[in-house]
Amino acid sequence: MDEATARILEFGKIRDLLAGMTVTAPGAELARSLHPLPGREAVAQALAQTAEMCRLSEDRGRPPLGGTADLRPLLRELDLEGAFLAPEDLLAVLFSLDATADCRRYFSAEQVAPRLFELSRGLQMPAGLRDALRTSIGERGEILDGASFALGDLRRQIRTARERLRRTLENMLNDERYAGVFQEHLITERGGRYVLPVKVDHKGRVKGFVHDESASGQTLYVEPASTLADNNHLQRLLREEKREEERILKRLSDEVRLERGLLLANQELLALLDLRAAVARFSQRTDAVAPTLCTGAEISLRQARHPLLLMTADGSDRDEPAVPIDLLLGRDADSLIISGPNTGGKTVALKTLGLLCLMVRCGLPVPCHPDSRIYLFEPVFADIGDEQSIERNLSTFSGHLARLRTILQQAGDRSLVLLDELGTGTDPAEGGALAMAVLDALRRKGAKTVATTYLNLVKGYAVLNEGVENAAVEFDRTTLRPTYRLHYGVPGASNAFTIARTLGFPDEVLNRAEQYLGEGEREGMEVLEELNRRSRHLEHDLEEARLLKDRARQEREKRKRLLDEIEERRQAILDKAARRGEDVVRRAEARVRQLLKEAESLSGSPADAARVTREVRQVREDVARSAAPAVPRGRAPRQVRIGELVRVPALGAEAEVARVNGEQVELLLHGKKMRLSLAELEAYQPSRFARKQKGVAGVRSRVQRETVQPRLKLVGERVDEALSRLERFIDDAVLQGLREVEVIHGAGEGILRRAVREYLATSRAVKAFHDADLAQGGDKVTVVQLRES
Repeated sequence: MDEATARILEFGKIRDLLAGMTVTAPGAELARSLHPLPGREAVAQALAQTAEMCRLSEDRGRPPLGGTADLRPLLRELDLEGAFLAPEDLLAVLFSLDATADCRRYFSAEQVAPRLFELSRGLQMPAGLRDALRTSIGERGEILDGASFALGDLRRQIRTARERLRRTLENMLNDERYAGVFQEHLITERGGRYVLPVKVDHKGRVKGFVHDESASGQTLYVEPASTLADNNHLQRLLREEKREEERILKRLSDEVRLERGLLLANQELLALLDLRAAVARFSQRTDAVAPTLCTGAEISLRQARHPLLLMTADGSDRDEPAVPIDLLLGRDADSLIISGPNTGGKTVALKTLGLLCLMVRCGLPVPCHPDSRIYLFEPVFADIGDEQSIERNLSTFSGHLARLRTILQQAGDRSLVLLDELGTGTDPAEGGALAMAVLDALRRKGAKTVATTYLNLVKGYAVLNEGVENAAVEFDRTTLRPTYRLHYGVPGASNAFTIARTLGFPDEVLNRAEQYLGEGEREGMEVLEELNRRSRHLEHDLEEARLLKDRARQEREKRKRLLDEIEERRQAILDKAARRGEDVVRRAEARVRQLLKEAESLSGSPADAARVTREVRQVREDVARSAAPAVPRGRAPRQVRIGELVRVPALGAEAEVARVNGEQVELLLHGKKMRLSLAELEAYQPSRFARKQKGVAGVRSRVQRETVQPRLKLVGERVDEALSRLERFIDDAVLQGLREVEVIHGAGEGILRRAVREYLATSRAVKAFHDADLAQGGDKVTVVQLRES
């Protein structure tokens, strides 16, 4: 990619937008380093993967990548001999492995997303590492008792020693012999040793060792001599615990070190999946599509919109929608000259084309009509604006010449060259001649060129040379602004006099200017204006014809679908009737055969003969009734109401009234709409309606929910996703009758913790909440008390 072109076309802002939509640091890095893909197959693959990601995200939500951490800095620490990871670093590795497993499940729908399924198969789970970390590291980054037998035994001994110490100290606090000695009824710690707060005036009454004193000097923190041995024993146990924890961390770090290559490979794949998810989100936000990739050099971007005019830098939607524009350059044409007033419309068209070409080259969908086609130009060159001349302290003209020289040296037969205001900045005659010479050179190189100009010489060049086309930017004379629509086949007028006159420029000055212009020039301008006017009328008529054609096609397709449905229904009814008729005939034949056998065995009495004759006649009448046409249809309803059920005799089915317009009724049948007149309907239980109110409680009671765990982990997730999960978690917890739950949000910069607390403060289901105890995680965990449902 030509970096100067990327800067001119603001491709960096597209990178930043995508980076802001990722959820992992490696994914954001991948977005910010986005570059053209190597060849047509790679671009088609990336576009197809994005389309699959859009389908998956609509069906399953966004991929579960929120817990993925950047493991590269942690793994680099293991390069040092003897180094080991801290518990929170090992927890980050565990979270990444969990995300890997979740992503493998998420992308397991091979039929829905075969390319992403194949890509996700590269995610590998290290044998045993995930289980080892899960049994050793807790959700708050603490080392679990089960990490080793020795650690579990040490911690049991530590708990016992602490309990014994606290009992001894508690007895001293309650002993009447020490009444008035202690500043308060409190057991605290200093230097890891248990002490009691003794009033300075009574320090002689408690034998022991002073470890500290209060700021006021009125309280001494004393370790009683009677607890010295127990405190020493506890300290020995704590040191052994620390050594055992360090041994466990080294063992786990060694296991991580062995799987470093696999973890890094997984991270690269997860970053790519994160990027694809961000591109899918961008695509959905901007209505972007994958255009058809042409094998020949052509451009047919219909209803194209500049993506940066659809979204702001922070990723939010803009208030004013971007005006769609058709950007066309056929295979038989090598250059397009866009002209018109100097009001920005030409440059917007040029930048839109260039940016969309760069985006497709990088495998990104673009906001345009799905029937658009584009060639993968390599590379794209642009000379737009005065950035070059400002940076290098050159005049505008010199800056453009320097840029043009570079483009002429590097452009080839696969290049797209975008030139803004070609030939300006100097004498119009010399500038026009130079512009035409540049176009000649680029055409000889086989490059496709799109240039803007207001020079008549360059406009005439497009008229006189085969393979060079003109296009005019439409101009609204009322608002004095471009409409950003392009009219192909005609050059655009500058409209300088029109703009000046509308802005209140003195008439005598304008009249004098028109005299200076000369008769031929004035007539030429009038011809251009007339050509543009006729072109606009012709395009308007063509657009109306296209709309009518599309509407007729849609009506034909709709009528055909309806007739096909009617025919299927009719055939089903006929088949059912035929089966019923065959059954009736079969039973009748069997009965007749039985009667004939009876007749053969009869003695010939008249009564018996009459009975057989009557029964045969009855059988024939039954068959005739079965073969008779259906009973006449019921009365057509005089009026119907929205939501009412009616019968459609032609289909033999009931439908719901969706809309009423006089004698015409729009019906909803099996999720599809159809229009019929009242005369074609039958009243069907007019007092009943399709929509009935159902008790919410009744529905809710039938919902099968999984058992809710009393702990929710949100560490590493984005705020919007975390709050959505929190809301569902609180609802489920209340429904299952839980009274207290924990929300693990971590510390970090405090953003997620603050968002969680703000939500809990407004939830009616929450009675109260507070920080967890230090042993449970402190301010990294919020304990939530729920109201009774």
